[in-house]
Amino acid sequence: MKKFFGFLMLLLGAAGVLGANEPKLPSMPAAVSSNAVASLKNGLELFSLMGVGPKKAWDDITNQVYIMHLASGKWSEGRPVPGVAGRLGASAAGAKGVIILLGGYVVDGQGGEMTVADVNLYSPFDRRWYSGKEIPIPVDSAVVGVFRDRYVYLIGGRSNRLLVNNVQVYDAEKDSWSQATALPGTAVFGHAGGLADDTIVYLDGAMRSTTSGAPYVASAECWLGKIDHKDPTKIDWSKLPAHPGPAHFGIAAGEKEHKVLFSGGTASPHNFKGIGYDGQPAEASTVTFAYDLRAGRWETISENTPDPRMDSRRILSTPLGAVIMGGMAKNQAVTARVTLLPKK
Repeated sequence: MKKFFGFLMLLLGAAGVLGANEPKLPSMPAAVSSNAVASLKNGLELFSLMGVGPKKAWDDITNQVYIMHLASGKWSEGRPVPGVAGRLGASAAGAKGVIILLGGYVVDGQGGEMTVADVNLYSPFDRRWYSGKEIPIPVDSAVVGVFRDRYVYLIGGRSNRLLVNNVQVYDAEKDSWSQATALPGTAVFGHAGGLADDTIVYLDGAMRSTTSGAPYVASAECWLGKIDHKDPTKIDWSKLPAHPGPAHFGIAAGEKEHKVLFSGGTASPHNFKGIGYDGQPAEASTVTFAYDLRAGRWETISENTPDPRMDSRRILSTPLGAVIMGGMAKNQAVTARVTLLPKK
């Protein structure tokens, strides 16, 4: 009976959110890009944490938290993330009823960037932040995934100027870290991926250039990792064939059912202002695709995704569909819009 009542309330709320014709979710209270996002309550509460605002400057990086209550279709503000500065490129995940915020980097007034090891846990129940054990190897711009609502996988990323192949596993039950089987491929940051069932899928990102010119170029590698059911630190990695379209940086990714979804990003590795390391402005791709774990293949969902994004970090699965919150839209404009991705 309780489940039915909860479902009824969701439908009533959704009716107001979706309107009569096509789905539309209210925009966030503020425009942010490179924001960490996560969800709780089976996708009924969506969280946007930190990020950079429309000025795309060091003093426009925020530590604000915005929460979408899907049943009512309304936003509220959570307590800001603790610390003297906001962060970019952080990772977030929901596990054990809390939001776990990991790493990221801070930017100073001279443009210097520093990766941080912070782990912050937000409890919606009492609206408080708690400190977790710091990341052994601080990273930003990593891939994140959750296994068994307990183990949070922080996959690759950038540690200051070093690109790392580490897979670091946070045990949300014990507040402890362990190292899992390292990534076998090229070290990258700004890659995209997710963890569905017992399987990690990640792809692309930026790798160091081996030639003169831009310091980073897009990587075209795609990898699949099966987690051992008895030992969550053991991962059996195998290379996947190329995905639909060219290699990209800053793709949004997430899990839905038995698939890992990917949308947007750009062919140009770039800084948080949306300017490529080659000096050219980056533009978001309109392609949305997925890796189907059961079928073992890539599938194209849409080649013309409306309102494409880059630097949105994650796709969140909700009862209404797959959602992207914020990021950069056309002409590198930081947006507050919340978009439901097309379905195949």
